[in-house]
Amino acid sequence: MNEVEVIRAAALDGVRHGFLGRRGGVSGGIHAGLNVGLGSADDAATVAENRALASAAVAPGARLLTLYQVHSADAVTVLQPFDEQVRPHADALVTDRPGLAIGILTADCAPVLLADTQAGVVGAAHAGWKGALGGVTDTTIAAMEAIGARRERIVAAIGPCIARASYEVDDGFRDRFLASDRENERFFADARAGHARFDLEGYVAHRLAAAGIARIEALGLDTYADPSRFFSYRRATHAGEPDYGRQIAIIALG
Repeated sequence: MNEVEVIRAAALDGVRHGFLGRRGGVSGGIHAGLNVGLGSADDAATVAENRALASAAVAPGARLLTLYQVHSADAVTVLQPFDEQVRPHADALVTDRPGLAIGILTADCAPVLLADTQAGVVGAAHAGWKGALGGVTDTTIAAMEAIGARRERIVAAIGPCIARASYEVDDGFRDRFLASDRENERFFADARAGHARFDLEGYVAHRLAAAGIARIEALGLDTYADPSRFFSYRRATHAGEPDYGRQIAIIALG
């Protein structure tokens, strides 16, 4: 078993945080590495061990909390731990409580970690295309403000996600974004007939900036193109694999 790789963002320096991939961990086969997906077909005990390894690598001693993610724009404020079996159906978590580590699972979608260190408030958002378009980063920021953060102080980092070069979509997909805002055209590059390539990371950064976040760090790491380092739903689908692993992004106070 290799050591868990923790990728950190300079924007969040001084805050316990990390974007993790598949390096380290105890899963085998198509889930090989640090698969933390409770909804995957991997062995439940193995996933639990991986989650413990992930939490210990980022926030030793903290209680890790994650969601039942549904590609929504819903954010949950966490004031006390909850049982994994009753995870809220939502796509973002915020907290001001030391000792709680909040985590978001991804396998191509964009994980976003946010912090207002002066207020002692952190957030984590799962921004797939649907949640990003629906405003999951906006609701996360609003939830952080509701417990004392101020958006002019919030810094954000966007972790490993599928890059534009790897993300081909059809014209119907592009039309959804253009219907929301014609200026979203800039996040698409023409591909084969009837298709385009979508810049998810760029779009999420744009939404954060439009919401008033002044410091945004995009790590520029493509989950699809680096199979030794990251899980990817789209890569697994293209390979005809029956399931896929999930990686985690974690942030905690204290």
